[in-house]
Amino acid sequence: MIQGLAALLLCQSLGEAIGQLTHAPVPGPVIGLVLLLAGLLLRQRLGKPAWAPLEQAADGLLAHLSIFFIPAAVGVMLYWEPLVREGLAWVVALVASTAAAIAVTAWFLSRRLGSDDTDDKAPAP
Repeated sequence: MIQGLAALLLCQSLGEAIGQLTHAPVPGPVIGLVLLLAGLLLRQRLGKPAWAPLEQAADGLLAHLSIFFIPAAVGVMLYWEPLVREGLAWVVALVASTAAAIAVTAWFLSRRLGSDDTDDKAPAP
């Protein structure tokens, strides 16, 4: 499990370093996740089985996932006053951004999958 955690931290650190060096608009941990994904896909392509220490580390982190929500809850309690003052704006922004993300995803998937609206139309009488 220690080896798996070390691999996760190495990917995150490499991603952070790449992000800092290239001034990428993407956060370093996201770059690290892409590196991890690339490594796992390469491992799969080479026909190697899944790496047990990484699986153990991932299972251990997922088992205690609820602990990672504590800082967010503390942040909400710490900034309760601004949240009450600006709560409606936050709700509107969250709903609008969620709706926009769903709409863009649906549009992209319809274009990517090449859906053809002509199949859905009924023949003319």
